[in-house]
Amino acid sequence: MIPEHILNRKGARSLKDLDQEVIDYLNKGLIETANLMEWLAVDQLVLLKKLLDTLGKSEWYDNFYQAVSAQKKPSANANTKIIGITFLQLTTDANIVEHLSNHASDVPRCWAAYWIGVKETDITKRLEVIKPYAADSHFGVREVAIFATKEAIVHDLDTAITILSKWISSEDENIRRYAVETTRPIGVWTKKIDELKEKPEKGIALLEPLKSDPSKYVRDAVGNWLNDASKTRPDWVKNICNRWKNESSTKETSYIIKKALRTINK
Repeated sequence: MIPEHILNRKGARSLKDLDQEVIDYLNKGLIETANLMEWLAVDQLVLLKKLLDTLGKSEWYDNFYQAVSAQKKPSANANTKIIGITFLQLTTDANIVEHLSNHASDVPRCWAAYWIGVKETDITKRLEVIKPYAADSHFGVREVAIFATKEAIVHDLDTAITILSKWISSEDENIRRYAVETTRPIGVWTKKIDELKEKPEKGIALLEPLKSDPSKYVRDAVGNWLNDASKTRPDWVKNICNRWKNESSTKETSYIIKKALRTINK
């Protein structure tokens, strides 16, 4: 039984505030991380060793350790990617993918997202398999779903936009948000999309239907997408915002417009 004070915690605001009891639960894979600070604090190799022992694959550990240790600039996100790719190199066992994908801890689900996302080279298949991770209940898994597919989206942008333009009608706000966030021209910690920096109009099919979305999570993504575009195509963003202002008088649209114009209006 996991204590209530562990289950109901809000998460530390800084690494120095992390409770050792929480870290122990995290490294054992018994709980999900509550925020970014906890996600950064997880010792992924410790958690991985426990997971491999459970799977009866403890002999694989050295492969992971060597891959993680070989990095010049290790980070939590880089470790996640390396571990996911190493799983792909070691096995194609669908049962192991399923075990990771349904783990109580979000961190193994992140490994699975990289494994699955990188495995498929065709953009249509890659987006198809990443969709459950884009819809995951945990913020970390959803972000890794973006990291695992962004480069492929950049490489085959037109096809990706065609596919994702269907995702924005999903009832799941996480799916709608992914379709927008993963195509942001600049984004955060991900590869920039130069084509959309120069021609943001190519992405309007993803934005237009969401200009008054009921989900703040989605509205933030739309506003940030337009704010990205405003740094290279300010006139285009102004025109879109002016048109939306005339077409939609909702508070949701006003929220997006304000977020979209924040760089222009500095």
